[in-house]
Order: sequence, then C-alpha cells, then structure tokens
Amino acid sequence: MTASTSFIHVFEPGTDASAPPLLLLHGTGGNEHDLIALGRQLSPGSALLSPRGRVNEHGANRFFARLSKGVFDPDEVTRRTHELADFIAAACRQNSLPAGRQVAVGFSNGANIAATLMQLRPETLAGAILLRPMVVLDTPALTNSLKGKRILIASGSQDPIVPADHPERLAALLSHGGAELIRQMSAAGHNLTAGDFVAAKTFLT
Repeated sequence: MTASTSFIHVFEPGTDASAPPLLLLHGTGGNEHDLIALGRQLSPGSALLSPRGRVNEHGANRFFARLSKGVFDPDEVTRRTHELADFIAAACRQNSLPAGRQVAVGFSNGANIAATLMQLRPETLAGAILLRPMVVLDTPALTNSLKGKRILIASGSQDPIVPADHPERLAALLSHGGAELIRQMSAAGHNLTAGDFVAAKTFLT
C-alpha cells in the first residue's frame, strides 16, 4: 500500500488556482466527509483533501490514540503525525497540488494533529485553522521553522474538554517557530459557533 492510498480519503479538485488547497481533518468519531461542506463554504474554489483518521477508538475514528482522556503517548502521536505528513506529500504529488501550500482546517482531534504537523513537519503546511485544539505534544516548534506561516487558534471559553491553559500553551509552542498566531475566543464549549466560521473565513481571505 502506497502512502497516497494509506488513508481512506476524499479529494475534490480546485476550481480557482488562487485559492489555497485545504486539508480537512475531522474530530473524534468523524470521517472524511465531515468537513467537506465547511471547506466549500470557507474557501469556494479550493482543492479539498480530507483523510479519515486511521485509529479506531471503540468504533470512533481518530488520527492518533489516547491512553486515557487527555493523556497521549508522545511516541505514538509522533509516528501518526509523520504517517499523515507522508500521505499528504504523496497525495499532493498524485493530484498535482503544490507541496507545502495546503492550509489545514482541523476540528478537535483533527486540530490537534494539524498542530503536531506544524511542530514536527512544518514543511507540510502553509498555515492552519485549529478549531478547539489542545496540547498533545509539549514540544516547541523549531526556531524559524514556521516563519511566514499563519495559524488561527479558535477556542471556547467554556470548553469542558480542552483545559483552560492549553490554548495559550499551544500558542507559545507554535510561536517559538516564528508563526504568526491569531487567537479567537468564543463564549462556547467544544461546539463550533458562527464566530468561529467568521474568524476562519476571514483568516483565509
């Protein structure tokens, strides 16, 4: 099995060469179809690449496993991150997408692996929209590895899943690499709001 076929995925070609290709990364229990409509709304004309997480947690798809709620194995997260990065590179070649130009749009578990892609494989993405992320890999991005890249961290002030200090901690880890960080805080829980949509669309335009 090649890297380009190692993830069940959806690919939709773009219709606007000036629109950034989007990498859509679903949350726990989601699949490759979950964020397609959101991607179309956020950036009409963008090519869309949407893989399904390969970890099965009691029937729920995820991009990496957890030892318990909010507890992760750094080695497993690292391995899964490189696995996804290799798939993205192969899918870009297969579909004639420019390498390193994709912007990730990730929700929850998908946002978390988008963040670890930025930490471990920064060449994979041009930027990222992280919707309700937490810190899963407490490793700062390498100095200047994210220079010129923009990252939106959209959090909920009443989120019962993401610890209150995690958005700030994650921002610090990514800022260490030189990324331009934009923070969005909504009076919401783990669910997304209209404000998140507006912030994400503004970020892309």
